[in-house]
Amino acid sequence: MRFEIVGKNVTVTQAMREQIEKKLSSLEKYLLIDPDTMVRVVARVYPNSQKVEITVPTKVGILRTEVVNDDFYAAVDLAIDKLEDQIRRQKTRLSRRHREHLSDAFIQADIQQEEEQDIPVRTKSVTADEMALDEAIMQMELSGHSFYIYKDEDSGKIAVVYGRHSGGYGLIEVDE
Repeated sequence: MRFEIVGKNVTVTQAMREQIEKKLSSLEKYLLIDPDTMVRVVARVYPNSQKVEITVPTKVGILRTEVVNDDFYAAVDLAIDKLEDQIRRQKTRLSRRHREHLSDAFIQADIQQEEEQDIPVRTKSVTADEMALDEAIMQMELSGHSFYIYKDEDSGKIAVVYGRHSGGYGLIEVDE
């Protein structure tokens, strides 16, 4: 596992880098990670707090977490705890459904910045992989996003699953 550690409004010290690498290396035993996998960590400093964002691409999906705390090292510890919780929930979900193998459901996104006049537009391209609704919900939760776009394996339609504010999930199917 390789690390890309970026500081926004802060210079990442050697001690911060060592702490992050040490804590994230302990997750390797739980995950299917290649040695070339690039883990991205962004440390941001605000006037009253510090924020740590961690993104870990795995063979199962993308794990992502954000934590805000007064202390940087406490934020790192809380972020690792959140990642471990995500891993535990997904392993429980998989064992409950007796899945033998997950399809490779990576979000393959090319993010590029485009500006039209004064309005900045962020564009993201997503490949809609064919999968069941349960897998799409799991991928949405792993990525930490509020929605997930996929191709339904039963109907063959492009669909969007999203988390509802009142709890539960919603589904939008696209008619072509």
